[in-house]
Amino acid sequence: MRPEYDFSKAKRGAVIPAERGKTRITIRLDSDIVDWFRDQVNQAGGGNYQTLLNSALREYVRERKEPIEKTLRRVIREELKKRGAA
Repeated sequence: MRPEYDFSKAKRGAVIPAERGKTRITIRLDSDIVDWFRDQVNQAGGGNYQTLLNSALREYVRERKEPIEKTLRRVIREELKKRGAA
């Protein structure tokens, strides 16, 4: 290792820029959650746990877009239809 390095032309930030449509963030998650996602990826034969985590968050958001009242009304209608009451 050199005794002195020249950082005068160094740039701060990510070495590899984020893909288009992606945002680089720092987030703190519980270790057991991260471990679970890593285990899922390993059991599936490999991949990226961050991609799996992104998919899980996307699914959660998609399901939450419908207001709870609308969801309840839809579920009640479906149940009544199954029972021949509608």
